[in-house]
Amino acid sequence: MADCIWASSRARRSSICKASTTPSRATSGRFCGKATATSQTCETASSARGLPPGVRSMGSRPGKVICLGLNYLEHVKEGSQRDNIPRFPTIFMRGNSSLVPHGQPILRPKASETLDYEAELIFIVGKRAKHLSVDNAYTCVAGYACGNEGSVREYQRKTTQWDMGKNFDRTGGFGPWMVTADELPPGAKGLNIQSRLNGEVMQSDNTSNMMFPIAQTIAYITQGLTLEPGDIVFTGTPSGVGHARKPNPVWMKPGDTCEIDIEGVGVLVNPIAAE
Repeated sequence: MADCIWASSRARRSSICKASTTPSRATSGRFCGKATATSQTCETASSARGLPPGVRSMGSRPGKVICLGLNYLEHVKEGSQRDNIPRFPTIFMRGNSSLVPHGQPILRPKASETLDYEAELIFIVGKRAKHLSVDNAYTCVAGYACGNEGSVREYQRKTTQWDMGKNFDRTGGFGPWMVTADELPPGAKGLNIQSRLNGEVMQSDNTSNMMFPIAQTIAYITQGLTLEPGDIVFTGTPSGVGHARKPNPVWMKPGDTCEIDIEGVGVLVNPIAAE
């Protein structure tokens, strides 16, 4: 699998991007100013001596993958939980085998056609953390990335536990790189977030509309779980998901391309293929 790239602001200023001829529509200020929709290699003038200061490979296998559900009010209202507004963050887990990096195909499983897109901001843990308060929660955040928390809705609904529908192999995506926390507002607030399916905008919202902001989420999670460097946390999806569309739901299918675009972070692009 192709690696994603983590880059600090210092590394970003000195980066050279070797890319193909198809530029992405990601916002400015990303690691590579001319990123591609499929793959790229970024290096610095000091790359002959190895990775430069501030640049690390995100790799194709994160540590723990922690997810929030029901974190945007309009998404709660469009779904089956409309009469059950959560009082606390709704936490579940994904296995890292359920995710692919930027440019790699997301797979629609043989078992079901109900593969849905979910645009989400991801934060990446850079420091071991337990029992953090809201006030010091950001001390464990290394940076941010884009996520497509793809869900097989048929299997998500079979029981009261969502895990099966959230853990089919290679049904979600993450990347295309990590933008360090110092490049964004505290808690990555105020960022526009979109999903696009074959170029059509499906979801459009702002990270300020999270019901449980990142600091509150970290404080809640670390009451019980130790966050380790390399863990990633998906922070919930806005309204506009495929299963809630009327009169007919919209599913990702082989031949489609799904983009997750987050202001100041970048554009995660994944083609959809059959398992």
